[in-house]
Amino acid sequence: MRELVLDTETTGLNFEIGHRIVEIGIVELENHVPTGNYFHHYLNPERDSDYAAEKVHGLSSQFLINKPKFYEIVDDFLEFLSDSKIIIHNATFDVGFINSELERCKISALNEDRVIDTLQLAKKRFLGQAVSLDSLCRKYNIDLSDRNIHGALKDAKLLASVYLELIGGKQSKLEFVTYDESQSQEKQDSTFNIDEYYQNLKKKDIKRVDINQKDLSSHLESIKNIKNNIWTKLIV
Repeated sequence: MRELVLDTETTGLNFEIGHRIVEIGIVELENHVPTGNYFHHYLNPERDSDYAAEKVHGLSSQFLINKPKFYEIVDDFLEFLSDSKIIIHNATFDVGFINSELERCKISALNEDRVIDTLQLAKKRFLGQAVSLDSLCRKYNIDLSDRNIHGALKDAKLLASVYLELIGGKQSKLEFVTYDESQSQEKQDSTFNIDEYYQNLKKKDIKRVDINQKDLSSHLESIKNIKNNIWTKLIV
């Protein structure tokens, strides 16, 4: 089962007034295990970021000016998404921005049925508690020491660990490969086949015990005097 954990950084909080995506990061999970495959781009939003937004992600207009525009990477983006499930924290925000960018490219919006919102999962598990990504990382003892500035790929990796904790901790504390290294890491198989397990178990030798025939005869004779005894029912 292929799942994609996605995060974006933006120029501001509201795509409806023209704010744009400045960074998009996606990490791939296969059967709840990181594969090493990822999608990551900084983007030229063709506008400045709000002061508060730039303070969060640290991406200046000068840094972004020579980066590709969304329409230049949209085909690669959609090809990477394929038809996989998409994991997002506060999905309404990111999906809104992504669909706004797709609309500019005259491309159909994402089907939200394929999106899993970890914010909603967390609200159900931690009723009335803080469920930001930072808060959830602290709850699950996930290392935040390198998160002074938000980054889409960095946050996608953190969210992957949080997501797997939220669905039951099947593969907690994920060890992600360094993304500037080779992506040829062999995938791990996290499935468990109970039938195969028992078929491959080494059979133990049966311990045979010699029975004293005189004692056995005495036992069988004595139980005849017991009404509704269990031993008679067990003897074939």
